[in-house]
Amino acid sequence: MDKKNTIIGALLLLAAFGSLYLGQRLSPPRAPLVIAPSSPAASAPSAANPAPPPVMPADATFAAVSKDDGNATTTTLANDFIEVRLTDQGGAIRDVALRKHLAELGSPAPYVFNQVHADPILAFTDDALPGLGRTTRYQLVSATPAEVVYRTVLENRLEVTRRYSLRVAGGAGGDIDPAVYVVRHETTFRNLTAAATPLPRIALSLGTASLMSVNDYGQYLNVASSDGNTPQFTDRGELEGAGAIGRMLGRDPTPKAFVEKTGTVVWASVKNQFFASIFTADKPGVSVITRRIDLPPFPGAQRANIGLTGVECFNLPAPAPGAAVTLAGDLYIGPKEYRRLAKLAHNEDGVMQYGRYLYSRIFLSNYVAPFMNTLMNWTHGAMANWGLAIILMTLIIKTVSLPFTLAASRSAKRMQKFQPEIAALKEKFKDNPQKLNQATLELFKAHKINPMGGCLPILITMPLFIGFFTMLQGSAELRFQGFLWARDLSSPDTIWHIPGLGFPLNIMPLLMGATMIFQMRLTPQPTVDNAQAKMMKFMPVIFTLFCYSFSCALALYSTINGLFTIGQQLVINRMKDDEPAPAGKTGPMKNVTPASKKLKK
Repeated sequence: MDKKNTIIGALLLLAAFGSLYLGQRLSPPRAPLVIAPSSPAASAPSAANPAPPPVMPADATFAAVSKDDGNATTTTLANDFIEVRLTDQGGAIRDVALRKHLAELGSPAPYVFNQVHADPILAFTDDALPGLGRTTRYQLVSATPAEVVYRTVLENRLEVTRRYSLRVAGGAGGDIDPAVYVVRHETTFRNLTAAATPLPRIALSLGTASLMSVNDYGQYLNVASSDGNTPQFTDRGELEGAGAIGRMLGRDPTPKAFVEKTGTVVWASVKNQFFASIFTADKPGVSVITRRIDLPPFPGAQRANIGLTGVECFNLPAPAPGAAVTLAGDLYIGPKEYRRLAKLAHNEDGVMQYGRYLYSRIFLSNYVAPFMNTLMNWTHGAMANWGLAIILMTLIIKTVSLPFTLAASRSAKRMQKFQPEIAALKEKFKDNPQKLNQATLELFKAHKINPMGGCLPILITMPLFIGFFTMLQGSAELRFQGFLWARDLSSPDTIWHIPGLGFPLNIMPLLMGATMIFQMRLTPQPTVDNAQAKMMKFMPVIFTLFCYSFSCALALYSTINGLFTIGQQLVINRMKDDEPAPAGKTGPMKNVTPASKKLKK
């Protein structure tokens, strides 16, 4: 019966993983988006050169894609790290090219944040400030290598001046100085009338973030905000209608046009897996609004490329006659690198979301993940290769934790030695659980066995694994970094696809699973429960399936960790027990040596 249940459970797990993967691959494609006839010709869509903005259907649940008209004038601010392209249409930042980060592997073109968007970054939305939004043409007052200034007048009663400058110009700034990615912005509202002029709520665009590739499922695509201490996040799922399971639980199936979260906003961000725009205003905002936006799909992808766009809202005082009020702040547009973001003054490193989820807080990822990131960058400085850095980092961690894992392995080995005695107790007291527990504890006490000793390696390893996994998913350092056959450590190391199905062959997760299986065969299993033992043997398969589509850097870490543990276990298995257990109340130790080994002797 146990064998049958184990087989059924294994088949159900395989079916679940298969349906999750093939459901995406085999789902019917979305209806093609119609490109406006007047759009200029463009190259084939890709991450570097997305398709021209489509003509969107009248869907109130999505923000519309917008673009400059043919008469817009672009002005540039640049240093060695970013190229900020400003437009006089809205007097805002059209997009930002990140010169140190490629759009695609093998292409010289830089990654462009906000390339396809709902609004230019820091533009006023048209619905909040009619006459000053994305469609308003601003006058270019001045443009120097250090600063760009725009101006417009609304109805002869309000003068609006918008000023942009780079925190670090030219090639200044260290490699991890966040200022090299910071644009300083100031908007001044001057009252031209003889009476106080109340200002409507100011809604400032944070930009649009899109998926990074066809392998990106959007778990790190969100709009974030913080009161300076605790970040909160709005994912795409909050705007989508509830699915079948959600409807069964009574959730609303209707998609939302937007989600607004109110409260003190010290900084607000729109981000994807590796890059973010973060606006830290001099005076806090009052809310953040999130909307979905349907972007051109990746070539060959069946899934829609649904991004997010965000807006931060401010309440400004009414300027007195002839007086002015200013909305100002720093805008960071760059990679999600913890060491860089941690240098900002208001805990902007919260966009890394190291401690966002319950499981990450349980395993202390908000402490472990920053440590792992720091250690990875330190080892990279010594090795000059990110793959070798991960290997060295893994060996350092395993060496530090070696005394604990050795003690736990010895305890598991001793525990296994007494399994026949424990089985005899279970048979003797099968009708009296209280006496069974008492007799088992006396056996453990007599032979100095710690029944929890075998759990220690898991307790040590899991926070490190979860912390590394959490750190790895949003770290821009590993993007497009190759190692051995892997071209990109931040993505699966796919070397081939099964024809017809398109299922990828990823080598590193398979190596990880193989090391786990071999490691489990070497490690003493302190249990006599047949069903539990079979499930433990199936765990490497489950873990391999779970990690199969994750970045190969995670599988590399786990593989090296497993190889080290295998070597460690081989040494332990050859060690003699220096403290032979005396006979306890259960009688002398039984000879559990297999008959075949007795005959050989």
